[in-house]
Amino acid sequence: MLPRDYRLKKRTAFTATYRTGRTLHKNGITVFIGKQKTSVIPTKVGFVVSKKIHKRAVKRNRIKRLMRESYRLILKDGKVSEKYMSLVFVASAALLHKNFHEVDKTIKNLVEML
Repeated sequence: MLPRDYRLKKRTAFTATYRTGRTLHKNGITVFIGKQKTSVIPTKVGFVVSKKIHKRAVKRNRIKRLMRESYRLILKDGKVSEKYMSLVFVASAALLHKNFHEVDKTIKNLVEML
């Protein structure tokens, strides 16, 4: 699980990140990029899987767990760009049948592109 300081929690924070309009997309994952940082606080990260992807919460939560764990491992290695205030990873239906290694590879590529 991500440390509390790295979690994006409030609805207003999510909408502010969406409003910046900067996005990256790769293999079923879209990243919305927030404003650039001016302070020392860590980059906050959120993970979203819509009900339109799958109606069962079990499936949606599995996708979120895979993305969260991948980001946690990248954060642990110190390979994360800390120049943005917030990031929101949004999954598409393409992730329903992917395993951890495929999701991990995609998240790593997106984080490198930041």
